[in-house]
Amino acid sequence: MISTPEQDVNSKQKDKKVIKCVVWDLDNTIWHGVLLEDEKVYLEKNIVDIIHTLDSRGIIQSIASKNEHAIAIGKLEEFGLREYFLYPQINWNSKVASLKEIANILNIGMDAIAFIDDQLFELEEVKFSLPEILCINADKIGNILDMPVMNPRFITEDSQIRRLMYISDIERQNAEKEFVGTADEFLATLNMNFTISSAKEEDLQRAEELTLRTNQLNTTGYTYSYDELNHFRQSDNHKLLIATLEDKYGSYGKIGLVLIECQPNLWTIKLLLMSCRVMSRGVGTIMMNHIMSMAKSNNVRLVAEFVPNDRNRMMYISYKFAGFKEPANNNDSVILENDLSRIQPVPSYVKFQVIT
Repeated sequence: MISTPEQDVNSKQKDKKVIKCVVWDLDNTIWHGVLLEDEKVYLEKNIVDIIHTLDSRGIIQSIASKNEHAIAIGKLEEFGLREYFLYPQINWNSKVASLKEIANILNIGMDAIAFIDDQLFELEEVKFSLPEILCINADKIGNILDMPVMNPRFITEDSQIRRLMYISDIERQNAEKEFVGTADEFLATLNMNFTISSAKEEDLQRAEELTLRTNQLNTTGYTYSYDELNHFRQSDNHKLLIATLEDKYGSYGKIGLVLIECQPNLWTIKLLLMSCRVMSRGVGTIMMNHIMSMAKSNNVRLVAEFVPNDRNRMMYISYKFAGFKEPANNNDSVILENDLSRIQPVPSYVKFQVIT
């Protein structure tokens, strides 16, 4: 039987570990030998297949290696693997520092990272300083593809091109660094197209993936299965909305999800989440104001559940900026209400479309 939010509000914060990024060492891990000491190094057995498979599953990969950057990058290019590693940290810093930098750049939690190294000292140092990270000894590489945390339930269209979407992000970031002008002026150059639509059955695999993968920009931390989301999609008492974004650099994919419980005189936002990759694009505010506009046109009160944790304070701040106020607390969750008196228009630099 499908459970409803009313029945298990407190049980929806499931501890489902999902690895979003695998960080590799190089010497005696990706290749056999020490690059700066040995005359020649060779790729480890099956390493190319493993890297390709992880990539096809939507798992981002990076590098934390104590090496000479230019020489190591050249060797990766020689092996045809350079393109698979985003933001490689190849330097003489500690592995802990490199892993922190990767997590910061990708804007993901430490518990979403797996680190693979052949040196017990490096693994132990990371375990001690960053205990949330999954540390894997290089001699276990052969088993990595069978690990549950490396096997997402669904391989979605978004996950298959995730690395390419990150590469587009790098192009955007480089353009932003070089741009002279205000943030809004830069956003206006992107030619953004933002769409909100009622979720269809073909959207549900990605919707489930979003609830499992998105932590920092998730208002409640609730996770929902495909079947639960399909129940909400077909329910007369719920609205399930999904958002997509694209710009001149390419598609960000499906990056937002909203679940609203609809009673005759009261709408409750049970879940609102956005992909971390669009945090600086302002689309979260557009989505929130769209929900407010819908509530106002339906002449209902609008409240939102918020379950605070150590990561999602940004979403609480977003609610407050949008005019939500805190009339009551309910155990661990917070109930926020908006009087719908201040609904902001969509910025002129975004082409906004609603598909029902």
